[in-house]
Amino acid sequence: MGSSPYAHPLPSPSTPAGRDGLAALIARPGSAVVALDFDGTLAEIVADPEQARAHPGAVPALARLAPEVASVAVVTGRPAGVAVRYGGFAGVPGLDHLVVLGHYGAERWDAVTGTVHTPAPHPGVTAVRAELPGFLDSVGAWHGTWIEEKGQAVAVHTRRTAEPKAAFEALREPLAALAERHGLVLEPGRMVLELRPPGMDKGVALAEYVRETGAESVLYAGDDLGDLPAFAAVEKLRSDGVPGLLVCSGSTEVTELAVRADLLLPGPAAVVRFLAALAERL
Repeated sequence: MGSSPYAHPLPSPSTPAGRDGLAALIARPGSAVVALDFDGTLAEIVADPEQARAHPGAVPALARLAPEVASVAVVTGRPAGVAVRYGGFAGVPGLDHLVVLGHYGAERWDAVTGTVHTPAPHPGVTAVRAELPGFLDSVGAWHGTWIEEKGQAVAVHTRRTAEPKAAFEALREPLAALAERHGLVLEPGRMVLELRPPGMDKGVALAEYVRETGAESVLYAGDDLGDLPAFAAVEKLRSDGVPGLLVCSGSTEVTELAVRADLLLPGPAAVVRFLAALAERL
């Protein structure tokens, strides 16, 4: 059997739809959008989200891939500017076709201009931000929990507590009630509960961006419950005749994503290898 002409073999999706999506991307890369979550997909999940950084190979792989496709989009719940800093995306040769859709698309950073477009904060987020510390104390959940300030949203992390899963489940209902009281929605993730305005999700952001670019194929890679709407958006695009590939950055914590993916990769290092292999193929 002859050896592959490529240094990095490209893994094959396990589903017919996924194989069609990858084939369409390879056949017409100039009309393809490659969209990627940040935390857990391009960056390892860490106990302190402020310490998260893109995998060392992520920017080189994206810089090789971006010139070959219509666009690379990082779709994240983080503020766009934070994702740009933690990703190291600014001022990188080859990343002219990169955009960061922060706050689930409410914010946008474009590599060409280097600027962030930000809407006014939701009043409910402002109210919850002030109320959360006392609220967590009142329900006996202050010790070990950590509040992440996200500008257009606020998140409560339980990964640092003595029993992260138990703390997560105990807080789910009270935080849902708090969110509803202020006109927000509660979005659960991997040991994190995020309170944010309704109508903000990665599916809406991705679908709008695909329409904007006129993409004829799309790849989306994610790892968490917040990525399920983006998966649903790609599935809808496929039903409308736009080929798509769904990649799960191997999370054993979020099986709901894994069962819907066309390709399972065991974490950010494997995602980066896949992006490098895809760039090489193109």
